[in-house]
Amino acid sequence: MIDLDRETLVKMIDHTELSAHSGEKKIANLCSEARTFGFYTVCLNGAYTRFAAEKLQGSGVLVCTVVGFPLGACTSAAKAFEAREAVQNGAAEIDMVVNVGALRDKKLDLVGDDIRGVVEASRPALVKVILETCFLTDEEIVSGCNLSVAAGAKFVKTSTGFGAFGAFPDHVRLMRQTVGPDIGVKASGGIRNFKDAWRLIRAGASRLGVSASVAIVEGLSLYKFAPAAWLEEEIPCHFCPSRFANLDKQPKAAYAYYKKKCLTCPHLEKFNKFYE
Repeated sequence: MIDLDRETLVKMIDHTELSAHSGEKKIANLCSEARTFGFYTVCLNGAYTRFAAEKLQGSGVLVCTVVGFPLGACTSAAKAFEAREAVQNGAAEIDMVVNVGALRDKKLDLVGDDIRGVVEASRPALVKVILETCFLTDEEIVSGCNLSVAAGAKFVKTSTGFGAFGAFPDHVRLMRQTVGPDIGVKASGGIRNFKDAWRLIRAGASRLGVSASVAIVEGLSLYKFAPAAWLEEEIPCHFCPSRFANLDKQPKAAYAYYKKKCLTCPHLEKFNKFYE
């Protein structure tokens, strides 16, 4: 039996709408759903921070605004300005995208200063650092986590949802092992149902960034008494990032890293036998 009740689940959810084409009607609907279900935050682009804060006034639902989104490749000063303005407009949480290229280049001082600048500009709001794990090796994910904690961030986050792939239990597990129990781990990207969400929660996620929030919460009752086989843990290859490596969407080095990792994985033989 799954030890997760509805009240706990809804408070783990950042109800998310980050599409470029979303207008006020869609954001208003997002806020309405968040009020109804009691989600922890709505997560949205900066242009709608004030609008959402006004819609959610008195509801207990917070506003989370993304910064440097979705590439993370703007200047540190631009990110800090964006974060400061978001907080002034009512954001209680900031999800910033790390400078992925600098992290891959091992320019760690630059990455740390970039995060620290947003943390300082965001006070009193807390900061989550989006690592965009699909572009990183395990070593780089660990480095990004350590830099985030050292800079004062309160969460590390897997993905923007705009990268090569989203959240996977392997990455969440690694992030949780790295940051320990006192820093949040947010999983986001490709979480479409309760089964996806539960795997990530079990791996160590303390927050979920999802647009399918209603379906996930309603799915809890369907899976509460489901056998372990429904979660397919016996075939972890089905939800392993190595099997989703894509040369068209990832840097060559990251693609090669994941393909090599896949070929040396002890689960591969079991996966292949399953389909014989």
